[in-house]
Amino acid sequence: MAWPLLLLLFSSLTFSHAQLTLDYYAKTCPQFDAIVRDITQQKQMQFPTTAAATLRVFFHDCAVDGCDASILIKPTAFNKPELEYDINQSLAGDAFDLITRIKTALELACPGVVSCADILATATRNLVVQTGGPHYKVPLGRKDSLVSNVSNVEAHLTRANATVDLMIKKFQPMDIDVKDMVVLIGGGHTIGFVHCKEFANRIFPTPDPTMNPILVERLRTMCANYTNNKDMAAFLDVISPGNFDNVLFKNLMKGIGVLGSDQLLYNDTRTRPFVELYAKDSNAFATDFAVAMEKLSVYQVKIGNQGEVRKRCDAVNNAHP
Repeated sequence: MAWPLLLLLFSSLTFSHAQLTLDYYAKTCPQFDAIVRDITQQKQMQFPTTAAATLRVFFHDCAVDGCDASILIKPTAFNKPELEYDINQSLAGDAFDLITRIKTALELACPGVVSCADILATATRNLVVQTGGPHYKVPLGRKDSLVSNVSNVEAHLTRANATVDLMIKKFQPMDIDVKDMVVLIGGGHTIGFVHCKEFANRIFPTPDPTMNPILVERLRTMCANYTNNKDMAAFLDVISPGNFDNVLFKNLMKGIGVLGSDQLLYNDTRTRPFVELYAKDSNAFATDFAVAMEKLSVYQVKIGNQGEVRKRCDAVNNAHP
């Protein structure tokens, strides 16, 4: 699981550059906030994994060519989009269903006005708040991408066994410093889940010596049949999986990180100080996560003729039949 990210500093400069505003739909679609809020709340109550799934989709979208809803485009006979990349094939359907529900309601209320990129960014923020995380501003006015290509993904996403060197290297082009990287990974994984195949090498056949033995046994039991059931998964925060909190960082200090790449954040001297900070100070974690998400949400957004407002979130408007 990988969770990528970000732009330069300070909201006012970013908003001006990207031509986004907090009240972008005030006149053209005044129902926007209420529709997104109500459907998001309902979906999360029905399916509690929706928040984790949507946050992961948002990260994977923004990492590849910016926050432009390119991750939502489905494959066709004419195009292999980002969803075809092997890591993205494990993205959960709850997130896509949520975006479809919201888009359908908004098209009925204000046809052709609200972009899928704005829906994804706003729904993600709402779900973070709904699960106990901090509120942060989401400026609006993004356009949806005109293209989505599987070949663009490899250079941007990291895998579950990534080294800290590799994570830093992949995040640098997006102006993400080490602190932002740690807080965004922690925030993404505090309510996240991962399929057993992504960490199976840490528990079978010989367990990773850095992993807590009790956790090893629990994961072995849970994932015993993972080769025959590719949907088998585990929560990344094994203590409080449904709550957006700082417990994941405390887990890493005890050797109970499920992903090897997460555990390395505590083992590496460059990232350990931030893990220790967020483990002991939940307010610092919430504050820094909110700031980082504000920056992430405007990373390489499309405006004007750089994109469009899709009629359907899973296909560009001029898609082949």
